[in-house]
Amino acid sequence: MNLTGVNEENINELRSHFNSTIVVRGESVILKGEEKEVLTLEKIFKELVFLQSRQGKIARDDIRLVLELTGDNGGNNFKNNFGVNASEIDNIILYRKNDFIKPRTATQTEYMKKVLDNDIVFAIGPAGTGKTYLAVAFAVSALKSKQISRIVLSRPAVEAGESLGFLPGDLSEKIDPYLKPLYDALEDMIPIEKLKSYLEKNTIEIVPLAYMRGRTLNNSFVILDEAQNATNVQMKMFLTRLGPNSKAIITGDITQIDLPGKEHSGLVQIQSVLKGIPDIEFVYFNKSDVVRHKLVKDIIDAYERYNGI
Repeated sequence: MNLTGVNEENINELRSHFNSTIVVRGESVILKGEEKEVLTLEKIFKELVFLQSRQGKIARDDIRLVLELTGDNGGNNFKNNFGVNASEIDNIILYRKNDFIKPRTATQTEYMKKVLDNDIVFAIGPAGTGKTYLAVAFAVSALKSKQISRIVLSRPAVEAGESLGFLPGDLSEKIDPYLKPLYDALEDMIPIEKLKSYLEKNTIEIVPLAYMRGRTLNNSFVILDEAQNATNVQMKMFLTRLGPNSKAIITGDITQIDLPGKEHSGLVQIQSVLKGIPDIEFVYFNKSDVVRHKLVKDIIDAYERYNGI
């Protein structure tokens, strides 16, 4: 059923594109039709089996993706269409409609391995290194493969030169701009209607850090972004929200702390507090890991020179 879909909806999607007869009997699929079309369908089913082995389940969007790739490339292998060789397959974090997300630097590869092997991972480094984007990809992948049942994304609503009081709207509307980067990452990975459904059902939650107090998050993938702006107390509060079968990723840049002068960043302190605890790992990015516009590295260099770093 994971391959055929409920009431064979995946098979029916294929039937609507081909003249061949497709019959499912037990664990076998029988194809009858013109030789060329049957060979194309055989390749499609092989790619769907490959996808199922990676994701655990096939959705109608996966059917459409494989159909599109087969039509554009004359039935070439799915892995080749995506530019993936055998050594890269295990590094793919998440498949999207026309491509996939995978580590692009050595540190990002280290990041992925530590997330797979540990329940709590801290990703610390400058802007543009993929800390948050990959964290969201890890979470979406875990949700799609049913390793967890909920994603919770959080950020401290700390004023970085702006004032909440002067922003228009109610409290929710005032806070939304702080959470927009998380929405942006999700919209890049999940079809908009599916994302809307996830948000309405609270399968995916995006909440300010202050709203996390008193909660216990079971069977969840929890991400704290911009953690350099969490106080010591808030950091402890966040980390103690985790329930059974949950994972957490905490990302931040300790060179961009926007807390008031007397406040100490929880992300700075936590590196000493949790050092050496099993199942908790730290990953440190640097400017060589920047994967945004090429000028971002130059901007980071310029600021370091200006500040005498």
